[in-house]
Amino acid sequence: MRVAIDARKLHDFGIGTYTRNLLRHLARIDRESEYVLLCHAPDLAVGRQLGPNFRTVLEPSPSYSLREQIHVPWVLHREHPDVFHAPHYVLPPATRCRSLVTIHDCIHLMFPQYLPSRAAYVYARASMWMAVHRSHRILTVSEASKRDIIHFFNVPPEKIVVVYNAIDERFRTAPSEDDVARVRERYQLAHRFVLYVGNIKPHKNLVRLIEAYDLLRRRGFDDLTLLIIGDEISKWPALRRAVHRHKLHKHVRFLGYLPDETLSVLYRLAAVFVFPSLYEGFGLPPLEAMACGTPVVTSNVSSLPEVTGDAAVLVDPYEVESIAEGMERVLTSPTLSAELRAKGIARAREFSWERSVARTRDLYAEVAG
Repeated sequence: MRVAIDARKLHDFGIGTYTRNLLRHLARIDRESEYVLLCHAPDLAVGRQLGPNFRTVLEPSPSYSLREQIHVPWVLHREHPDVFHAPHYVLPPATRCRSLVTIHDCIHLMFPQYLPSRAAYVYARASMWMAVHRSHRILTVSEASKRDIIHFFNVPPEKIVVVYNAIDERFRTAPSEDDVARVRERYQLAHRFVLYVGNIKPHKNLVRLIEAYDLLRRRGFDDLTLLIIGDEISKWPALRRAVHRHKLHKHVRFLGYLPDETLSVLYRLAAVFVFPSLYEGFGLPPLEAMACGTPVVTSNVSSLPEVTGDAAVLVDPYEVESIAEGMERVLTSPTLSAELRAKGIARAREFSWERSVARTRDLYAEVAG
């Protein structure tokens, strides 16, 4: 069986994490099938790292561009795969081979106001409609996302298969004392801190997180720092304005993108991990935090209750008071904090990339016929 996979978003948050783990575990469990990876030029060496049955081909088209609508089908025509897997929602209409598409969420349809233009919304909706109706099978990452896809596109439920995400094994392994000391010193972490990890797009709700943190400080938690790890802050000036408005310049730190090895330490050092997103197809960071034994406060909407189960404090992400109260409960109750740590570690064990990728590999064979 020859499988082509679009690997252009290999280094993104979210979809990038999904794609990296998909490829890593396919390399472990399948030495027989041939995998053709459509990559940007800097990633053409990835195939050699994965194994002899992986091969990369150049696909220079930017994601979500008109060029990919023509060039991706041309590459597929040349390579003759039995099945093509698009790990995000773009499946060009000229694609002629059998196909499987992963739709992680319907964020662009739920919150069109966060897209840069009306044209971007039209492109997103048309691309998703094409992917849903032209693909032979749809993968999604939660029952919540499956309900959204059915709602927006009226697709038969049996065409959609839920295959959960999981976490990188590095988050399950405790770092060495030297690594912990190095991270403490590098980031000057002498006091307790609240941690957020993820991108900083508007639906992540970080302005309300900053306001909730300000409430906590005014209630006496003035030893707390807030660490926000994600994209460059310059992309979203509303966050900087929120920090200035509440005079939190010395207390809110934006660290940008960090490698998993550093994140693993920061999760374990945090007093509480807070993820007040308004919408998630799955939401990996809360699961990563739970695997590290960190108490989690997260939203009571979309897929987040499904992912975290009873191992997190759930709050109303639209209410600043609710977010602040959730953090305060964890910070003031050692019993609750210890309970969340134990439940979180157990909950995270229920999600496995090995099982999820094995199921995806079975679907390749099913779609290929």
